[in-house]
Amino acid sequence: MANTETALKECLSSIDGATAAALVDYTSGMALGTLGGGKDFNLEVAAAGNTDVVRSKLRTMEHLGLNEEIEDILITLSSQYHLIRLLKGRGGNGLFLYLVLDAGRANLAMARHQLRRIETELEV
Repeated sequence: MANTETALKECLSSIDGATAAALVDYTSGMALGTLGGGKDFNLEVAAAGNTDVVRSKLRTMEHLGLNEEIEDILITLSSQYHLIRLLKGRGGNGLFLYLVLDAGRANLAMARHQLRRIETELEV
């Protein structure tokens, strides 16, 4: 089992094109751990903003009466992909992994596969 720091390091080292990663509590909007990003990309601001995305989607699904679970949410920008993966099981309720990818270097299918694997190894 991996802790938060190990899981975030694994995201950046094993996922091609990954430039930033965070573990976020969407009940509070707080990042529980961050790695990468830099001065031009504030992961704390991204964590709070993506909390709104997750909450909005969950609320919409409830209004629609959809009895489904969100696996991940993908936001595509001209040069980046933002991947949000909601955690399931082992205390992961209310948490998501957030991954920023360089669109020119990333393989989305592999990124989703690797993020799913990292999620299963994460002990929160």
